[in-house]
Parts: sequence; C-alpha cells; structure tokens
Amino acid sequence: MEIEEEGEEVFGEAAAAGSNILLSLSDNGPYFVLASNSLGLYTGPNPVANHGLRANLLVGLLLVLWAHQNAISTARPIHCWTDRSRARFRRGLVLTSGHRLAASPPLAPPPECAVTGSRAQPQLFSGDSEFSVCALRGADGEDAAALLAFKAAVVGNGGGNGVLASWNGSAGPCSWEGVACGRHGRVVALSLPGHDLSGTLSPAVSNLTSLRKLDLSYNWLHGGIPASLGQLHRLRELDLSFNTFSGEVPSNLTSCTSLEYLALGSNKFAGHIPSELGNTLTRLQVLGLDNNSFVGHWPASLANLTSLGYLSLRMNSLEGTIPPEFGSNMPSFHILDVCSNNLSGALPSSLYNLSSLTDFDAGNNKLNGNIPTDIDEKFPHLRSFAVFNNQFSGEIPSSFTNLTNLTSLQLSENGFSGFVPRDLGRLNALQNLQLGVNMLEAGDIKGWEFVESLTNCSKLETLVLSDNNFTGQFPISIVNLSTTLQTLYLGGSRISGSIPSDFGNLVGLRSLYLFSTDISGVIPESIGKLENLTTLYLNNNSLSGHVPSSVGNLTNLMKLFMQGNNLEGPIPANLGKLESLNVLDLSRNHFNGSIPKEILELPSISQYLNLSYNSLSGLLPSEVGSLTSLNELVLSGNQLSGQIPSSIKNCIVLTVLLLDSNSFQGTIPVFLGDIKGLRVLNLTMNKFSGVIPDALGSIHNLQELYLAYNNLSGPIPAVLQNLTSLSMLDLSFNDLQGEVPKEAGNSELCGGISHLNLPPCSMHAVRKRSKGWLRSLKIALASIAVVLFLALVMVIIMLIRRRKPVHRKKGQSLTPVVEEQFERVSYQELSNGTKGFSQNSLIGQGSYGVVYKCTLFDEEIIVAVKVFKLEQSGSTRSFVTECEALRSVRHRCLLKIITCCSSINNQGQDFKALVFEFMPNGSLNGWLHPKSDMPIVDNTLSLTQRLDIAIDIVDALEYLHIHCQPPIVHCDLKPSNILLAEDMSARVGDFGISRILTESASKTQQNSINTIGIRGSIGYVAPEYGEGSAVSTLGDVYSLGILLLEMFTGMSPTDDMFRDSLDLHSFSEAAHPDRILEIADPTLWVHVDAEDSITRSRMQECLISVIGLGLSCSKHQPRERMPIQDAALKMHAIRDDAYLMFSGSLSVDMEEETKQISSDLKQHGKSPTDDVFRDSLDLNKFTKDALPDITLEIADSTIWLHVEPRDNIIQSRIQECLVSVFMLGISCSKQQPQERASIRDVAVEMHAIRDAYLISEAWN
Repeated sequence: MEIEEEGEEVFGEAAAAGSNILLSLSDNGPYFVLASNSLGLYTGPNPVANHGLRANLLVGLLLVLWAHQNAISTARPIHCWTDRSRARFRRGLVLTSGHRLAASPPLAPPPECAVTGSRAQPQLFSGDSEFSVCALRGADGEDAAALLAFKAAVVGNGGGNGVLASWNGSAGPCSWEGVACGRHGRVVALSLPGHDLSGTLSPAVSNLTSLRKLDLSYNWLHGGIPASLGQLHRLRELDLSFNTFSGEVPSNLTSCTSLEYLALGSNKFAGHIPSELGNTLTRLQVLGLDNNSFVGHWPASLANLTSLGYLSLRMNSLEGTIPPEFGSNMPSFHILDVCSNNLSGALPSSLYNLSSLTDFDAGNNKLNGNIPTDIDEKFPHLRSFAVFNNQFSGEIPSSFTNLTNLTSLQLSENGFSGFVPRDLGRLNALQNLQLGVNMLEAGDIKGWEFVESLTNCSKLETLVLSDNNFTGQFPISIVNLSTTLQTLYLGGSRISGSIPSDFGNLVGLRSLYLFSTDISGVIPESIGKLENLTTLYLNNNSLSGHVPSSVGNLTNLMKLFMQGNNLEGPIPANLGKLESLNVLDLSRNHFNGSIPKEILELPSISQYLNLSYNSLSGLLPSEVGSLTSLNELVLSGNQLSGQIPSSIKNCIVLTVLLLDSNSFQGTIPVFLGDIKGLRVLNLTMNKFSGVIPDALGSIHNLQELYLAYNNLSGPIPAVLQNLTSLSMLDLSFNDLQGEVPKEAGNSELCGGISHLNLPPCSMHAVRKRSKGWLRSLKIALASIAVVLFLALVMVIIMLIRRRKPVHRKKGQSLTPVVEEQFERVSYQELSNGTKGFSQNSLIGQGSYGVVYKCTLFDEEIIVAVKVFKLEQSGSTRSFVTECEALRSVRHRCLLKIITCCSSINNQGQDFKALVFEFMPNGSLNGWLHPKSDMPIVDNTLSLTQRLDIAIDIVDALEYLHIHCQPPIVHCDLKPSNILLAEDMSARVGDFGISRILTESASKTQQNSINTIGIRGSIGYVAPEYGEGSAVSTLGDVYSLGILLLEMFTGMSPTDDMFRDSLDLHSFSEAAHPDRILEIADPTLWVHVDAEDSITRSRMQECLISVIGLGLSCSKHQPRERMPIQDAALKMHAIRDDAYLMFSGSLSVDMEEETKQISSDLKQHGKSPTDDVFRDSLDLNKFTKDALPDITLEIADSTIWLHVEPRDNIIQSRIQECLVSVFMLGISCSKQQPQERASIRDVAVEMHAIRDAYLISEAWN
C-alpha cells in the first residue's frame, strides 16, 4: 500500500491514543476512531480531553488508514484532532466510496474546511478494495490550510470586500484570487495589494514554505509581524507597506536570507532598526522602512548590503550621523531617501563613493557642512538632489550645472549664501528648482543672470526663490520662463519695481506667491491670461490702482489674497464669476463704493470673506444670505450703514461675524439668534440702539460678544446666563444699567472692574488672531483708566505669547482643553478631519453616538470625535451629562476631553460632538475577545498587562467615588468603555449615562432617576437597578467585579452559555479556588511557558487573588460588596505581589528607592497616591527635602518640552518660580490645619508668582 508523495511534503497530521488513531471534523466531534481493521463512530465527550491523553503530531509520517468498505459515502475531508486546538486543520485526506456508513448519516464538513484538489485520484489500495483517495496531497493541504487561516484572520475583521470569495472548496488554492503556484502545485506567491483587507497577519502564512512573494501592501492590516515568517527561507519579496502594522520588526525576519525586496514603509513600527538586517540579508536590493516610528541610530551594518540599490528611511525619528562606512562598497546603489529624521553632522566622505546614485533626499534633518564643489564628479548620474530644511552653508556649487540629467534641485531653508549659479539653464531636464529661505543675493548690478538662463529650461514646473536677500528691480526676464511653469514663489524679499505687463505669458501657472515685497505699481491686465491659476497671493506689497477686470477670467481660482496693499476704486463685480473661489481677502486697502452683490452670491466661498478696513459704504446687500457655506465674514472698519439684512440668518454655518467699526444702526436684530453656530460676534463702534435682545442668549456656542461703543440702553438681560461658553464680553461705553448676571453659567468670565467680583484674566484669556486684529477679554463698564490698565496687561501677555509659539509634531496627541484652553473646533474642521464623517474614519459606535478618528490643524493632531446621534431619544441628555461629568474631573486614568463642538451642520441641523484624546490601541473588549482565531502575543494580553489595566480602572473608580465632590457614578463600566493608550495604559471613558450624586437631591429627583430605566449594559449592570433601586457607587463596584472576572477568565457575561441561574459570577465561584486554572483565559498561556510548574503555580496564586476580588465586588447584595477603597488597596497589593513573584525581589535600600522615586517624578510627575509613596515618605516630605538645591531634579520633565533646557537664564528663572510654587504647596499641605495658609493668601501669592514669571519672560 502506497500513497503518492510530492516533494518534501507528506500526508498526515494525526492524534494517537494508544494503538488507535483519532480523527475529527471539529473540536466538538463526532470523532472517528480507526482501529486495526475497522472504522467506528464515537459521539461521546472528547476522549483526549477527558482522559488527559496528549495528542502527538505525527508530522512527516504517512497516515495509514485501515477501514471497512462500508465506511464513508461521500467525499469529505477528515482532519486530525489535537488538544487545545482551535480548529487548526493543517492537512487532510478525502476518502470516497459508493457505500453508506450504517452507524451514522453522512457528515457535511464546514465550508471553510472543504478544500479539495483538482487532480486525478490515485489508488490508495490495490486488489479488490474499492477505496481510493481523491486528496489534497500533504503539500497542497498544508498550503490550503495556511491560506484559509489567513482568510479567517482577515475576513473575520471586516476586510476583503469579496476578494477572497473564491477561496473555498470548489477549486484548489492555485485557482484562488491572488494566489500563484509553481510547476509542482505549491503556492509560490500571495499578492493582494490594495484590497482594503483588515485584521491581522496570521502566523499560518509561515506554513507556505515554497512562498517566494508576499505582497499585502495598501491594506488595513494591523498588529505585529509574526516572528514565524522567518521560516520562509525561500521568500524573495515581502511587501507589507501602507498598512497599520505596529511593534518592532521581529529579528526572526532576518532568517529570510533569500530576501531581495523588503518594504515595510507607511506603518506604525517602532523601536530600533535591527542591525541583523545588514548582517544576514545580504541579497537585499530594495529596503523600504519609511514613514514609521523607528528610533536610534542608522545601523552601520546596512553598509554590508553590497547588492542594495534602494534605501528609504524617511519620516522616522532616527538620530545621529550617517554611518561613515555607508557607500564604501555599493556599486549598484541608486536611490537614498532619509528625509524627515533627526540626522545631524556632515555628509560622510564614503557617501560620495556612490557613483551610481541618481536620487538623494536628506531634507528635514539637521545636517550641516558644505556641498562639495565637484559634486558633478561624485554623482555624475544625479537626477534629484534634496537637502531642504537643514543647516548647510556656503555657496551653491556651480558644478551642479554640469549634471545634465538633473530634474529636481531642492536647497530651500538652509544657510546658503552668495549668488545663484548663472548657468542653471544648462539643465535642460530641470523641472523643480527650490532655493527659498536662504541668504542668497541678487541686485540691480549682479545676481539675476540665472533667471535669464532658466528660460532655457523648457520643462521647468516649480521655481521657489522666496525669502532671500534679493534686492533690485523685479527681473523682467521671468516672463520668458517656460509655459510649463506651474508654481512660482517670489515673496519675502526686497525686490522692487513693478510686475511686468506681459506677466500673463506664464499661462501654465497654477500657484503664484508674490507677497511681502517692495513691489509697487498696478496689477497688469495680462494677469487675466493665467486661466489655470488656483492660488494667487499678492498680499502685503505696495500695489496700487484698480483691480483689473480681467481677474474675472480666472475661473479656476480658489484662493485670492490681495490684503495689505494700496488698491483703490470699487471692488470689481466680475469677481462674481470666480465660481470656484472659497477664500477672498481684500482687507486693508482703499476700496470704496458698495459691496458688489455678485460676490455675495458666490456659494463657493466657504472659509472666509474679509473686506475689512477699506472705505466701503452703503447697505450690506441682502444677497449676503446666499453665503450659506461661509464660516467667517469680516467687514470691520468700513462705512457700511443701515440695518443688518434679515437674510444673514441663512448663513447657518457662520462661526465668526465681525461688523465692528461701521455705521450700522437700529436695534440689534433678533434674527442673529438664529445663527446657532456663531462663536464670535462683534458689533462694536456702530450706532445700534435699544436693548440687548434676549435672542442672543439662544446662541449657545457664543464665546465672544463685543457690543461696546453703541447706544444700547436698558438692563443687561439675564438670558445671557445661558451663554455658558461665553469667555469674552465687552459692553463698555453704552447706556446700560444693572449688573452682569450672577446666575449659573459664565464661569469663565474674568477681568473688569472690582465691583463685578470677577477673577483676574489669565494668559489664556487673550489671543492674537492671524487676520490682524486683537481680541481681548474685558468687561469695562466704568473708567477709561481700567480699560488702559487691562490693555497694558494684554500687551505684556501678547509679548509673552509671541515669544513662545507652540509647535506640534505631526501625529502627536492634543493636550486636553482643561489644561491648555484650546478653542472649540468648528463643525467644518471636524468634517474635514474625518473626510466628511466617512466610514473609513469610523472607529466605533454606541447607543447615543458614533466615534471617528479625526485629524485637526493640517493633519498635525490626531483625535477621537464622538458625534452624538441627536435623532436618538436621550442623546442630547447624554451629551449634557457627559459634559457635566467631564468638565471638572482630571485623572490620568480617565479619558481626557480636549474640546467640544455644539454647532450646526451643513444641513442646518443641530450638531454636538466631544473631542477626546485618541487611543491607538482601541478598547479592552477588542483585546479580550479578538476577532482573529489565532491568538498570538501581539493580539492578546499578558497577565501583567491585565493587572496594570485593572489597576488603572480601579484607580479611576476610586477617584470618581471618593475624591470627586459630589461623587460621580459611571453607570456603564464594561470592556468597550475602557480604552487603551499607546503604552497599553487604560482610560475609563463614556460618561453618557453617569450620575452626579448631589447631597441635595430630593426624593422626587431620585425617583425620576429610577424611572429612566436600568442604567448600564446587560451583564454588567447591578441587579438592584433592575429592581428599581437608586443609583449608587456600589452599582459601579458590581460592574467592576464582573469586569475583573471577564478580564481573567476571557468569558463575556453575555456569553450564550450563561442562562437560567448560571452567570459569570456563579461560574467563577464554582471554580474558585481549586479549579482556577481551568477557567483562566487560555490566551494567558501565549505569553508564558505553560509547561513550567513554577510559572503555573505563580499564575494560579495570582488568579485566585484577582478572581476572588472580582467575586467580592460582584456579590448580589450591595451591602456585601467590597468598598471601592478596599478594592483599590487589594488590587494594588495583588499587582505588587505579582511583580514580586515574576520579577524576583524588589526590595532596595532607602537611598536606591529615593533615587527611583526621583527618577519617576522627573520623568512623569507623580500623584500623591502613587505607589512610590509609602511608609513615612509622602509627596510633601519628598518635595521639602529637595528644596531649594535640587528643585530642578524633581521637576516634571515635560516642562522642558516647552522651553530651551540648555539656556542657563531660563533654567534659573524656572528654578526660582518652582521653588516659590513648591514652598507654597508645602505651606498649604502642612499636617496641622492651623499652620496652613488661608485660601486668600494662597490666591494672592499664586498670582504674584505667576505674574513675576510672566513679566520676567516678557522682558527677556
């Protein structure tokens, strides 16, 4: 009896029990027991599991089947069963016969297991036997099983879009989409780029042992790269770029010694680049590691890749110098891209040995030195050379002009000086020349010759010359540049003269930046020939005359900036032809006449329309109501008169309306209250009379209201108390009476005369707007002296703010609004950041809201936006509840709210959203119950990770219940509301149904709470809530207990097995403590050695404790549950004991402990309840011991992110300030109450410390 073999592979994966062979279609049976001469059907319990027999994988052996001829009736796969297997069908056979099994009807296998080959059926038995095998050979079965495991890990996570529909049992894997086989029928390529696949990469792919190409680029795969991929020794091409893979690159990958192409770019990989890449992958020709988060130095071993032709390390965080060995022996190297890192130093001499180099990009680094004068000899084949935004200096070598293949030369933002090489015109292939932001020279006598030379560059598309030391007349020859020119930057220099009359010759221009120069004269009529223009900047020059009517021909124009000139005459009505225009700024000119209604009828204007500080007169046309998509309308500083037209209420998305310094009259229109999205309204210095309308109190988003210098009379309406977001109010110089309302709301008002009893304004209360006007907070109802005093304070603060701009790195998280006072964001900003709230940005949804991933501020900030479904009953209440709960809570384990948006959407409907910090690792639920059937280290949680997460949750609850006054009850604690940060620390979120337990709540109020219904989620809600009991903190304790049981058993309380009287609590209680390992989450063993008896013993001890705590918290009777304070102490003790068990003794002497505490405080800033403070050591004592000599050593190190830490003067000022603050804190936290400073003295002292520091900064 023989079974045909193919290559190195053989049939069979069997489980043996004694002399019998056990096979099954699934983990749950039925089971086929093959004895010496018969086939029997066994339907009882799993015999291996029940009798403790261990299944042995007979890999590499033939599966010998002896069976009776009446065995099986139809073709089906039969698979070996192994204990602890999750339906891993690795190899299979299909038996066929014309007879039926008497003991049982035919069994249909699961579709995903029905993998059959298309080959002819070789005979299994000879002689009289009717049996044959129509089979997946061992190799085919292995490949098919691996591919099906890959499919399960992907499609199970929502990816695929049908691309894997062909992966079924109707045909062999060689016919499946994206799969290619070799001549022996083995899978040699798996290529599925750009198919929107999601999920994880299954380790089973490593079973495709003949694989030569794996391309999964341009998908949405996440998690880590399975280390087992290192087993693919024949793999030549691996492309996982443009996904969201994370973690470190596994060192095992270096075992793929046949690799020639490795592309891991545009993912979320972190850590160091493995140095082994250069030592073992010697066949590599292409290495792409760009757009990740790699840190550390550029591995010197990469110089050993002598076959390398392409290397991209761009957009990482690499530091240090370029290795001096790199380039010494790389004869085939062509492309080097290290743009956007933190590399420093000069270019090493070895780099100039890359004589085959064609493309070099080292922009956005800190490299320095000079470019060699013989660069044409070093890189004779150069096509692209980019070193922008570095620290290079010296002259630009004239030898660049010998590189006749050069298409792109980018030298902007360095320290280059001298003249631009005059013979650049020899570069006939040149398309992109960027020389901006340097110290290059040109004048009337010498220096502009290069422009004349560039007229020979017939392919030139981009020319950047802005921000240099150029002087003299505008170079006339610029109009003779190639008509292929699309982008021209000439701003930021002292060139003078006028724009040439035939400037319109440059008909290919799409973007023209001619700003902040000494150019004068008129705008030439020929500019109307530039019909491809989309962006035109002519601002901040000395241009005069009329705007030529030909500008109306620029129908593709989207942005038009002409502010800050001396333009005059009427605004051309034919600007109304610019139907693509979304930004128009004509401010600070001398335009006169009326506002053309044609401009106001342009529905495309959406960002802002600024006509301020001109001499425009007449009425505001009613056509202003056509600007239904406009965000900001600025008409300040004109001579407009009459009344505000009622049509303006149609501008439903308007957020800023500035009509100040005009001659508008009449009463303030009531219909302004219909513009619900307004954040800033300025009607200062007009002729408005009458009372302030109550309708303004309905603009709930209003943050700034300026009504000064009018003729308003009557009392200040009490309805203004509804403006809870209002932070800036100016009612000065009117005939108003009464006081500013003292009722609820307006908590952020500040400043003003002493009778108002408002707190002083902080630095955050004053901001500078980029459009050229000053917005300040003041409520001045009395003397001019008070106004002048406030103005002086504002000037000082503005100086401080200008000196310390905040720069954010792309992709960083946004600091919460409670700390940094960020402005609210608009609906439009959120819509743009989520790509119109698209499904691709969706990351979760609940009963009352949908959560999107959003990028704000030009893709620099990543946040999570919870948009409330206002059509859902109770969602508005949920929004208010969550705002109320979050506005005053601050704890490291609570999800931080950044800002909010309460506005109107593009359809004129109410829109409410909260903006939170983005949690890149999703919810705890996703980690406890992963969709993938393949548990690995990268998609499961270890015991210590679960303990740390539990600590964070317990600490958050203790804060809400004990340290918040009044206490806050979360009411919906469950895994999907626990979010995980990048470091896997936990944040408790979703306070949509929380309750604040006020002591003054009446019985009626409490009863109303109960009639709302059960508060919480099924399985986690306290049982007493279902019986009508009032909300209490013990309800959260119950949810915590269930959550702990779920975290360590892996069982959801809503699992199908829990019914009747069986629930997660009773299930866990029945196994506690003796059978605790039987109910433990099996994925815990992925992270440890399950065979080690010591490890199992320690795991058992820890699990007994933590599940015991969960049982204590989830008892049926509230009075029997453990109080949250005790639960927190117990949880910390369990975690600490676990650390001791798994990490050895942690005992250290006092000196070492103090050093560790100092290190922790310096790096993170610690809470007084932190674990490091124990026995007699507390935060007060620790701080007191550090004063004054080592103050800077215990300061929160994040302070230095905002200043220059090496500046001795800054260090001295910060130390002086911190000493004062720490001493004040020590004074307030003394042991004896009578020794503590009074709150009045504390307030005075704190203001003095702050003012002293700010003023010292202002005059620096």
